[in-house]
Amino acid sequence: MLEIHPAYRLVAEWTGEMTRNRQSAHSIRAYTATARRLIGFLGQHLGQAVDAGALGRATPADIRAFLASRRGDGIGNASTARELSALRAFYEWGGRQKLFEGEAMAGLKGPRAGRRVPRPLAPADALALADGVEEQHDTPWVAARDLAVVLLLYGAGLRIAEALALDGGVLPLGDRLRVTGKRGKTRMVPLIAPVRDAVMAYVAQTPWPVAAGQPLFRGVRGGPLSPDLVRRAVRIARAGLGLPDSATPHALRHSFATHLLARGADLRQLQELLGHASLTSTQVYTAVDAAHLLDVYRNAHPRA
Repeated sequence: MLEIHPAYRLVAEWTGEMTRNRQSAHSIRAYTATARRLIGFLGQHLGQAVDAGALGRATPADIRAFLASRRGDGIGNASTARELSALRAFYEWGGRQKLFEGEAMAGLKGPRAGRRVPRPLAPADALALADGVEEQHDTPWVAARDLAVVLLLYGAGLRIAEALALDGGVLPLGDRLRVTGKRGKTRMVPLIAPVRDAVMAYVAQTPWPVAAGQPLFRGVRGGPLSPDLVRRAVRIARAGLGLPDSATPHALRHSFATHLLARGADLRQLQELLGHASLTSTQVYTAVDAAHLLDVYRNAHPRA
C-alpha cells in the first residue's frame, strides 16, 4: 500500500473541512487542485520534500513564482486571481490549524480581472431550449421534470443548485416560492403561471413520493436529481437548436435578469429576486442590457 504524501494528506484534510462546510463541489475541486499544484511546484522550486513545515516556510516570493509558472501555462487574469484566492483560503485554514506559521500570502494581490458580462439568450431561444430539453425523453415524467427545472431557471431566476435543493415541503405551490440560496440565505421569488403549471405537471406524473424533507426533483432511480444531468440535457438541446456554447443552465438565470431589466425592473428589486448579497453583482446586468441595445443598433442602423 502506497503511503500518501504528507503534504497531500494536509490537502485531503482541508478538502474534508470544505466538504463538511458544504462548499460547492466545483469550488472544492478547484481549490484542491490548486493546493496540489502548489505542492508539486514547491517540490521542484525548493529542491526538497514538501511537508507542513515547508508549506509554512513558503514566502510571498515563492507564491509569486508559482503564479508566474501558472502564467507560463497560459492562464489569464481571472484564473490567476482564482488560484490566489484558493491559496489564500488554504493558508488561512492552515493557520487556524496551527500548521502554517509563516506569512506566505502577506502583501499578495491578484491581477484585476475584468468583470465578465453574462451572455443572455433571446426570449424565444430560452423557450425553445426548454422545449428541446422536454422533447429528449420518451418517459413522460422525466420529460416533465426537466422542463420544470429549466423553467424554474428561466422563469424564476433560480440557480441550478437552488432548483434541485427544493423539497416536497414547497407544495402546494402558490404565487411565491421560498428559495434557499448561497450561505443559507432565503428569499421569496414570484412564480408565474407557466412555471407553476410545469412543476405541478411533473409532480402529478412522478412515480416517486413527494413529501417534505424529500427531494422534489429525482433521478430515474429515486435519488436526488444530479445537476450534471440537467447540464447534459441543456447541452444536447442547444446543439439541436444551433445555439452557442454559452447557452447553459446558468445563462437562463442571466436571461431572466436581463429580460426583467429590459422591461423596467428596478435594480434593488432584481437584487432581491436573484439573492445577490451585493448590489454590485446585480449592476452587471445594466452592462448586459446596454450591450444588447448596442447589438440591435449595429444590426439595424444603416451607418453602424
